[in-house]
Amino acid sequence: MHSETQFDHRPKVKTSKPNRLPKNPEPSNPGKAVKSGRFPSWLHRKLPKGNTLKATGDILSSQRMNTVCEEAKCPNLLECWSKKTATFLTMGKSCTRSCGFCDIDFSKRPPPLDPLEPQRIADSVKQLGLNHVVLTMVARDDLEDGGANHLSAIIRAIRTEKPSVTIEVLTSDFAGNTKAWDTILQAQPEIFNYNIETVRELTPRVRHKATYDRTLELLHYVKTHKKSSQLFVKSGIMVGLGESEVQVKETLSDLTSAGCDIVTIGQYLQASKTKLLVKEFITPEQFKAYEDFGYSLGIKYVYSGPFVRSSYNAQEALQKLYHG
Repeated sequence: MHSETQFDHRPKVKTSKPNRLPKNPEPSNPGKAVKSGRFPSWLHRKLPKGNTLKATGDILSSQRMNTVCEEAKCPNLLECWSKKTATFLTMGKSCTRSCGFCDIDFSKRPPPLDPLEPQRIADSVKQLGLNHVVLTMVARDDLEDGGANHLSAIIRAIRTEKPSVTIEVLTSDFAGNTKAWDTILQAQPEIFNYNIETVRELTPRVRHKATYDRTLELLHYVKTHKKSSQLFVKSGIMVGLGESEVQVKETLSDLTSAGCDIVTIGQYLQASKTKLLVKEFITPEQFKAYEDFGYSLGIKYVYSGPFVRSSYNAQEALQKLYHG
């Protein structure tokens, strides 16, 4: 059991400031009937059509599933659910870390793990007809293994119900516990994902307990200790938090050195008024420049764009890596 003092170093986000947005970088067009709004046009989306959205919600609700789509207020929820895909949030809805960017609830002592969760997730995978499953988790620093055995049990349950499915896990760093890392590797997911989230200089403010160097250590460990040649290492970074282009490129270089096969880059958006402010709207052209730079470093798959999130269109990366 960890001491209470470990929770004294959460990023301090001032709540007294108004919810300010950076300047819209899009040039105004006098010829348009509608003037430029607070968000640039590339951050506007059309609503999906069809009734699949409700069907997905009904299945998740019937199995009492938690999704990171809902808990983290993902802007892609409507699109993904309309495609009958969702990212499962395992081990509850309360996290033992309180990062400056994430809106998932914080708790020093979350409820006990649900022993029925592995089967309920496996049943949901079957009902949704998923061919690729993304499992993410809240950090559970209150548990000796950080929840590694529970996540491994979920993977095994899914494999039992649907052996052909491919599985991606987005884990915590398990507080640096290499035995926990090994537990996940032994379950042999196809993709092991742990997000670096931001550049080195901003990490202490953006993240709670996780560190930049331990992130690289975990990614490198997975790359060198993986149990299957079919396992790919993945990480992701948010931009728009005040980082410079040079810092983003340094982070991409560090991820390459750590052995990442897949990197996602997306626009940070403030989930609630208590979270870090957006400092800049990154243009599509800059996202493309980051993508090109990542490929120039030798990263096998770079997914970079305003709405890109770690699990957004996740299966596409695997298909490209498998089939070229």
